[in-house]
Amino acid sequence: MRLSRKAWNNIVIFSMLLMIFFFNGLHKKLNNVPAADGMQAVLPEQSFILALAFPELKIERIGTSWRSQNLQDIAMGWQANEQSMKQLITQWQTQQLDIAKPAVSDVSQWSPIYAVSIWLAGEQLPAVYQLYNNQQQYYLLDKRLQRVFVLEQTTAMQLFPLYTFMSEPEDA
Repeated sequence: MRLSRKAWNNIVIFSMLLMIFFFNGLHKKLNNVPAADGMQAVLPEQSFILALAFPELKIERIGTSWRSQNLQDIAMGWQANEQSMKQLITQWQTQQLDIAKPAVSDVSQWSPIYAVSIWLAGEQLPAVYQLYNNQQQYYLLDKRLQRVFVLEQTTAMQLFPLYTFMSEPEDA
């Protein structure tokens, strides 16, 4: 059976398309390594934060600086100046936490005490992080990736400066 020149061109074109689709899917399968237990970055590596929204305050990137906008008319204990906003953004971008033992289903049965939405460059929807407190331990639930992190109170206070944390009772 002999094929015409046009038929051979079509075969080459379709085989190249199949190879492109195969290699495109293959690299995603190879790079999708399951997350190991231990320390993991809260935000994806090389992520670029465009905005953070707490219930009372929204912080947005304007050029190379940051601007804050009060969403509620309440007095806040945290000062939203340029330096404190940069520190907060840096905290979120560089934070690495331990993965928690409770499953997402366990944590989602609790009531969140605070939340933040983070808009990242290249993402259509914000990443939502909810803060939980159970038996004197703080947990951070990443709603998008369904991960639960363990937080110390000091770390929780750094990531959620607008939330009023209750001091832990001292052992008597």
